[in-house]
Parts: sequence; structure tokens; C-alpha cells
Amino acid sequence: MAEQAPTKVYTFDELRHSTVAQLREIAKNSEHEALKGYTQLNKDHLITALCKALNVVPHAHHEARGIDKAKLKAKMKELKKELAAALAAHDHAKLRTIRRHRHSLLHRIRRAMV
Repeated sequence: MAEQAPTKVYTFDELRHSTVAQLREIAKNSEHEALKGYTQLNKDHLITALCKALNVVPHAHHEARGIDKAKLKAKMKELKKELAAALAAHDHAKLRTIRRHRHSLLHRIRRAMV
């Protein structure tokens, strides 16, 4: 009995950055139902079909490193309530400080994303 070579495990980013020819070569080696007619698929549909066939999550995962994202999100919810109160009171100075604080928290979260 001939041993089968282990199939390569692909990530979504690897598939996304591959050419259509490379994607079709990967699809040719697979016998999954989602890849029927792979030669006729464009890149977006081919990536979707390959993700389904290879059990790859069809989007890139990002995570926040070095911060407590849940804590920052909770603080943003508190600020949203304060924002509503400041809007009702027509306190423009407080509105500005709350908006700047929310903006800085969002910036910290985005900067920590990997």
C-alpha cells in the first residue's frame, strides 16, 4: 500500500494571497463536493469553496494583545451613558471630553489588534 502524503494545512491568509492558478491546483487535489467545477470559479468563489472543503475559517482572525479589551469595552459603555446625559444637559464641554476619551479607547483597541 502506498502511503498518502500529508495534505498541507492552509490558512485563510495563505489562500487569499495565492493566485487563481495556485488555488485551482489546490482544488484539483481535493475531491470535496464544494469544489465541483472549480475551473469555472473566480478567485472569491474559489476561496469560499476551498475554505468549506478544507475546514478553514473564511475570515482573518484578529485579537487584541497587551490590553484588557473587555475592560475597555465596559468603560466605553459607561461613557456612552455619560454621553447621553451630557447631550440631554447640552453640556458641550463634557461632550467633547467624553468623545475624545471614547476615541482614545477605540484607538488603543485598534492599535493592540494583531
